[in-house]
Amino acid sequence: MGTLFRIPQPVGVTKATAKQQMLRQLVCSSAPEEALRYHGYRVIAGVDEVGRGALYGPVVAAAVILPEKCSVLARMGLTDSKQLDEEQREKLDRKIRQVALAFAIAEVDAATIDRLNIYQASRLAMLQAVQSLAVMPDHIILDAMLIDHPCAQTKLYYGDALCLSIAAASVVAKVHRDALMREADLLHPQYGLAAHKGYGTPTHQKALREHGPTPMHRRSFAPVARLDPNASLDELLDTADLLFGDEQEALEA
Repeated sequence: MGTLFRIPQPVGVTKATAKQQMLRQLVCSSAPEEALRYHGYRVIAGVDEVGRGALYGPVVAAAVILPEKCSVLARMGLTDSKQLDEEQREKLDRKIRQVALAFAIAEVDAATIDRLNIYQASRLAMLQAVQSLAVMPDHIILDAMLIDHPCAQTKLYYGDALCLSIAAASVVAKVHRDALMREADLLHPQYGLAAHKGYGTPTHQKALREHGPTPMHRRSFAPVARLDPNASLDELLDTADLLFGDEQEALEA
């Protein structure tokens, strides 16, 4: 019988930081798309979303269809948007929009998130992004999720760090949502949205206690709902329990 070895977590390093260190060792390439093309698929859409762990604003998804030859994006360092700084994301976003065969963005607002739950709202945003593409794909490749679409699909874990198409969708969605948060900051400057992008930082939660939530805050998320004396906290979603990939965005905020 073989021996099971467990890679130790470095002392003093959080799980989120350890995960990001692991993700940085992954290579983002066109290999997943090339494998699908070997099986006969030609129009492949990468799909991803951002903002699942935020307390404020919509969850945003993007769908991107890249051409077969897109080595320029790999040379520019395209990978998961959470591993890139703002300048890198903005530069890549412009290039992705320039070279993509098609791309589309979809938003699902806070009220719908509260009604459906964040997992289903994320799937809905991704579905709407695919449905909005000007060119319909014959295969969809997603980061660890599947959606209610008749097209053939591949669920790729850590896809935004391994697959150029998913990484491109991650960048386009992130840049779009960050722009929304900067616009929202002009309406609600007391919350600091331009800095933390709606995530539950101490600064944001302090502002929530002082000013209360806006209509764009997610009432089903515990840090917001705790401010409502009529809320049933047993039914609420605590962002600490999210099983998704927004840890680094929260750390950056």
